[in-house]
Amino acid sequence: MKKNITLLLLLTVALAIGQTDCSTALPLSLNTTNTAPSFTSETGIAPSSLCGLSGGGGTKGKWYKYIADQNISITISTLLAQNNNTDTRVMVYSGDCAALVCIISNDDYNGTNSSQVSFNVTSGTTYTIAFDNRYSNNGFDFTFMESAPPAPDRLSFTPQTVAGITGGYNNCIVDMNGDYKDDIVSAIDATHLAITYQQAGGTFSTTTFTVPNTTVLPSWSIAAGDYDNNGYNDLIYGSGSGVTFLKANNDGTAYTSDRKTQSYLVQRTNFVDINNDGKLDAFACDDNAPNRYYINDGTNMNHNQGGIGDFATGGNYASNWVDYDNDGDIDMVLAKCGQGGSGVGGNIDQLYRNNGDGTYTNVAAQANMADPEQTWSCAVGDFNNDGWMDVIVGVNSTANGNTNVKRNNGDGTFTSVTSGSGYDTVTAVGREYIAHDFDNDGFLDVLGSGNTIMFGDGNFHFVPNPNTYPLSTVDRPVGDLNDDGFLDIQNGTSVLFNNGNTNKWIKINLQGIQSNRNGIGARIEIYGAWGKQIRDVQSGTGFQNMSSITAHFGLGTQTEITQIIIKWPSGTVDVLNNITSNQSLTIIEGSFPLSNQNFANSDFSIYPNPVKNILNIKATNNIYMKSAQVFDLTGKLIIEATVTNSSINVENLTTGSYILSLKDSNNKSYTQKFIKQ
Repeated sequence: MKKNITLLLLLTVALAIGQTDCSTALPLSLNTTNTAPSFTSETGIAPSSLCGLSGGGGTKGKWYKYIADQNISITISTLLAQNNNTDTRVMVYSGDCAALVCIISNDDYNGTNSSQVSFNVTSGTTYTIAFDNRYSNNGFDFTFMESAPPAPDRLSFTPQTVAGITGGYNNCIVDMNGDYKDDIVSAIDATHLAITYQQAGGTFSTTTFTVPNTTVLPSWSIAAGDYDNNGYNDLIYGSGSGVTFLKANNDGTAYTSDRKTQSYLVQRTNFVDINNDGKLDAFACDDNAPNRYYINDGTNMNHNQGGIGDFATGGNYASNWVDYDNDGDIDMVLAKCGQGGSGVGGNIDQLYRNNGDGTYTNVAAQANMADPEQTWSCAVGDFNNDGWMDVIVGVNSTANGNTNVKRNNGDGTFTSVTSGSGYDTVTAVGREYIAHDFDNDGFLDVLGSGNTIMFGDGNFHFVPNPNTYPLSTVDRPVGDLNDDGFLDIQNGTSVLFNNGNTNKWIKINLQGIQSNRNGIGARIEIYGAWGKQIRDVQSGTGFQNMSSITAHFGLGTQTEITQIIIKWPSGTVDVLNNITSNQSLTIIEGSFPLSNQNFANSDFSIYPNPVKNILNIKATNNIYMKSAQVFDLTGKLIIEATVTNSSINVENLTTGSYILSLKDSNNKSYTQKFIKQ
């Protein structure tokens, strides 16, 4: 591109004497190529507002400004041949220097080290453009061009800094106080944990906990699950020297730590009921040896090694626990990178079939899943809504090929359908690949590489959002952080709030009784005009972050779900019929038709039943019931109250059947059906 020599001369002089901060930003002219010299000779102050970028701030910055005199679109780009892929990142703001407002930002555009943004400007508005030296001190050229208007976003997000999130370690979105609203967990240091609790209306309140010295921190991964079944989620930290468990007490107000003595390089961690005994175990990918797992005996998490990933020198990066063969027990897809000294063959992906007796067999070869990939994670989900879990093997390097889209044939085998999927032309690389329905159209999308979302159409066709999002390459767990039914993305110390659309949704939380409390490993099926959708409840997807345990479904334009079926790890099956959209449900195991439980309970009785006004509770064995929840037969929470004088008031309930869930002084849960007259 031809350079504007006059502007270049102006910039050369000005850069030597100014551009130190926002107040001295140099003016830019349209349709020019501009030279930004090396940061090593400059003293410019780095921008403190990173506009949604992660990875920390730089130490120096370069500042420019543009006063728009017409309503047009602008593209700023360092994706120029003469830059030799210099690692740059750009931030664009409006407003005055005392109160800059983020417009857009970019780092690593489409898998390169360059940065590029496109945005609309309004006449009379001043725009401030900043670069920093977070990843390189090299000088570079950039273009400032009028461009065609950016293609409209398929889905847009609004970045917002959330007070209380501390950054620095891998991100975690999960309900931590038992209200079934997603919260944000921040590991501050070895003795402090911050939980940013979601409040009504999308606001937050942060509590910082002092915890026993964990010795290790989640430098490689984090996962959450209630492994003692007390109603409050616990954590596992994965580090370069082993794991630590943080265990919540019986009211979620304090945490104890259990540092395991084994020292090894941990990659992905999960909570999963490996032996299906109703208690969550923990799994840890070992980068340099066979995988580790910790079996829960009800008191201790006991270390085991081998049997679920035995390659001698490791290369194990991400474990994804789903039921791929639809036989009712949980299996595992293992993404292998082959780095970490794992040797020849260490990058061959594996698929572990659950034998139903607590043992697992690698069936990747016969399933056509034993591919050599440089992958750090896989996005697993039913991408064509046929009731079988498919796999998108994402790559962090193209040394062995690009991202591979694998369709589950329903007979124990998979077929590559990458050709024509969109992943044959979009070849950006990345560590984190996770499957969610971000636009609520009823088809799973993939948050993966390239700082974008690949939107699925239900037929293995994926289209990237026209404009990239201001996302970190790795720190981006997913959850509904303002309880509006659309999935948001945590991005370091900020949240990208999903602006949504008119599509409908349903969210389903599970409360296990015979199964583990979270219902991890359960299969949820929903049926309606679209046909069928499925989700397997998981703890720990992608490479290192922790996304919400709540099962989320987009419904497109449909306002009613014909049927919901929950298949619990215990074998219990619950069925709900004719459910309306746009609501959050909590399903207690064994509460609905087709359950194999009859709610016989020797620990307490209720009377009168049917009841008109006051429901009395008579406990046995000196059990003290302290709190109660009442759910309708769709799983919707209707009443939450303290038990007073061994009774609760239900006079405001409408006539019908309900589920009573009680919690005793030790936080053990009990359930019973009753009828309101």
